[in-house]
Amino acid sequence: MLYLLLGVIAFTLVYFAAHAFVNANPALVADQVRRGTGIVLLVIALVLALTGRWVFALPVAAFALTFFGRRAARRSSGPGTSRVRSAMLEMTLDHATGAMAGEVIAGRFTGRRLDDLDREERMDLWRETAADGDSRALLEAYLDRTMPGWRDDVDEDIDFGAGAAPRAGPMSEEQAYEILGLSPGAGEAEIRAAHKRLMKRLHPDQGGSTYLATQINQAKDTLIGKHG
Repeated sequence: MLYLLLGVIAFTLVYFAAHAFVNANPALVADQVRRGTGIVLLVIALVLALTGRWVFALPVAAFALTFFGRRAARRSSGPGTSRVRSAMLEMTLDHATGAMAGEVIAGRFTGRRLDDLDREERMDLWRETAADGDSRALLEAYLDRTMPGWRDDVDEDIDFGAGAAPRAGPMSEEQAYEILGLSPGAGEAEIRAAHKRLMKRLHPDQGGSTYLATQINQAKDTLIGKHG
């Protein structure tokens, strides 16, 4: 029985370790490790119960369940991730850290992550976004956060943000939820809280992006109008 228990535990740990590695997301890795630990403890509790050691099985099972509870609580209470798309870029913002990341979805660098581009490639991409104001505004917000002083590397006579004007058309509810990092159906209180949290991160007065701040305000207005 001892060898069977060790085999089950080893298989479970390997499975969840491999699954977490494939996903390669820090938050997901933490959740998978927590969940794997809980499952291993439940297996131990089951073996103890089958061998008649109920006095040990019940406490172990109760402790195992707390790992699943912690995982659910963290997911429901922690800040989320905002997602903004343009014709050429898809950007994400981590609410907890304020870190920005992005991927090129059109043009010469399609499929490349911004973090993987070197300095010269990022500047080439910036020049390529001249025809799309939304993409240029998103990229400039990213560059301001990741490459301080990048504007000094371009010609002084270039007018920043001189591409096509960002679109001011209507925003869909789906886009608004993604920008605020909320699930569809979120209540007015959640919407206002997400808006406040993001504006602290991205308001122009705090060194943030005017474009992103405008998107966040529009997302809030879109969803609050729905609740009105």
